[in-house]
Amino acid sequence: MRKVIAALLAVVFVVSAGVVSAADTDKPLVVFAAASLTDAINEVGAAFTRETGIPIKSSYAASSALAKQIEAGAPADLFMAADEDWMDYLDKKYLVVKSTRHDLLGNKLVLIAPADSTAKVKITTGPALVKSIGGARVATGDPDSVPVGKYAKAALTQMGAWEAFEPKLVRAENVRAALAYVARGEAPFGIVYLTDALIEKKVKTLDTFPAATHAPILYPVALTSRAKENANAQQFEKYLSSKSAAETFKKYGFTLAK
Repeated sequence: MRKVIAALLAVVFVVSAGVVSAADTDKPLVVFAAASLTDAINEVGAAFTRETGIPIKSSYAASSALAKQIEAGAPADLFMAADEDWMDYLDKKYLVVKSTRHDLLGNKLVLIAPADSTAKVKITTGPALVKSIGGARVATGDPDSVPVGKYAKAALTQMGAWEAFEPKLVRAENVRAALAYVARGEAPFGIVYLTDALIEKKVKTLDTFPAATHAPILYPVALTSRAKENANAQQFEKYLSSKSAAETFKKYGFTLAK
């Protein structure tokens, strides 16, 4: 009798283990990605799920906010930042898997205005840019923490225009918020990424900041430490470098990092 009970318990244990395993397989991968990646990652994630059956749950915000959330224990499996600084921040705290870290994408910094604006501004010299903008407000990410704002500050500083621009800044919590300010006409100008300008029909690109005025805009990606043994997360991280994903990223205006 004892042998029969033991055998039944063993069967129950195996079945239960199988149920847990299936539940783990169905559990969505949690991707934390910079706000500028919203449309591209939504499409790439959907394609990945169609191919593998593995669901993706994405959260978008400024890289700074996402990094702080991961530091506080947020259950992210993969982090995609819009600059090296915030990936470095987590790397130094051993919160990402260093061996999986690599630069995936590139972008450009542009000056935008509402689609119906009559402004004709070209980025030539700092003084000329200041004169063209006049006393108008300029929306961009908060330069104290948000990557797009940091790139904007670097470019304007290099051109000798930062002191004139700083009082006019509308400091947004992320690049999509800055884009929205301009799209709604709440700010007559904005500094965002080219990819953001391309997806919003209510804005137009006036000019592109010379690449030499700021550090390269790169998007590093890495698995978080909590996902280092997660085969599904590893599969998605590799999928991001696939030909299919690359075509989607290019469609949205991103360049592929070399």
